[in-house]
Amino acid sequence: MVLVHSSPKHKWRSDKLSHLGSSIFAEVAAWKAEARKSGLEVIDLGIGSPDRAPLSEIRHALSEAVLREDSYSYPASKGSDAFRKQAAKWMKWRFDAEVDPNEEIVALMGSQDGLAHLALAVCNPGDLAIVPDPGYPIYSGSLAIAGVRALPLPLLEENAFRPDLESIPDEVWREAVFILLSFPGNPISVTVDLAYMERLVELALKWDVLIIHDLAYSEMGFDGYRPVSILQVPGALDTAVEFHSFSKSFNMAGCRIGFMTGNAQAVGALRELKSNVDYGVFDPIQEAAVAALEQAMTSGPEQGVAALYERRRNVFVEALAHEGWSVPLPEATMFIWARLPETYGVNGEAGRSQSFAHELLLKTGVAVIPGSAFGSQGEGYARIALVEDEERLLEAARRIGEFLRTNV
Repeated sequence: MVLVHSSPKHKWRSDKLSHLGSSIFAEVAAWKAEARKSGLEVIDLGIGSPDRAPLSEIRHALSEAVLREDSYSYPASKGSDAFRKQAAKWMKWRFDAEVDPNEEIVALMGSQDGLAHLALAVCNPGDLAIVPDPGYPIYSGSLAIAGVRALPLPLLEENAFRPDLESIPDEVWREAVFILLSFPGNPISVTVDLAYMERLVELALKWDVLIIHDLAYSEMGFDGYRPVSILQVPGALDTAVEFHSFSKSFNMAGCRIGFMTGNAQAVGALRELKSNVDYGVFDPIQEAAVAALEQAMTSGPEQGVAALYERRRNVFVEALAHEGWSVPLPEATMFIWARLPETYGVNGEAGRSQSFAHELLLKTGVAVIPGSAFGSQGEGYARIALVEDEERLLEAARRIGEFLRTNV
């Protein structure tokens, strides 16, 4: 029997995929290929991937665990006892926050794993969530996956990019299931003190809203600033969870390891979902993560990654200023959030960030991410990642300066 196809009824692609986030990252990758094809040496300050390897102690722990014959069974989806206990010890050491490793921690394949799945675990389709704008793309992308409505909370320069909690209407607080924030954040290294966190917890408890705090950059504070945990606030365990990542803090981006900790009900919901989705993080990687936390607790913060990125920040911002582009010194993270130079413009504001990043890359080989990739409030800005050594950053600044002098 020959089957005759009528007009197709399937596109074989979910509509949700169009709402997962900006396509600009794929576009920038294509621009980089085009720049290389034209003979340019690319200096990639786009993706925030650390350019250093983990410490030797971490690599040795991983290699020894990989060689053991008993390392290849399915891991526990919630994370090994050793990993969760060490994560709890580190939370106590780093933030003086008490969490139960049995009920209040779940291991993740990087914090993005948890961020992508948490809305599915704690929300129903049609629910409302508050997310920052600009914000890391998975914040809103995860809501599209879960069918959850997003209420963008503007991060405005006149407020030092800190979310104005008092601007959120009561009706929004009343309806929202969760509010997602990040201090220090990506793409903007917004920093807050404990008093801000206390007010956030107060509001969340009042309105029965879950706080999701993305603390992926906890070990990247500069000029004496050390990022704070939402779980330092009394009562936070009743209303908050927090994500931690080994990618930036310990140069373990490719290992895909992190954890979420906090409210037992929300942690349990994510554990339950993930137990049906995956079998957890490879045990040797969890052992390497345990070694990373042990090493951090032994050596102290002065041996961490912050000093490296603080030096790079100082060198690069000074070099940019010398080239005619003054950008603020971020207080934390590996990113600079820079308003586009006044000398650069296109017809109208729409698309200005993307045009800047595109032209800069094709003419100089320096890759940055247009601010519009992170939300509507990001138009007119660029995100620059400090993921090259100081010599390369100086060369990038020189090329940017030449670009600005010849493209006005």
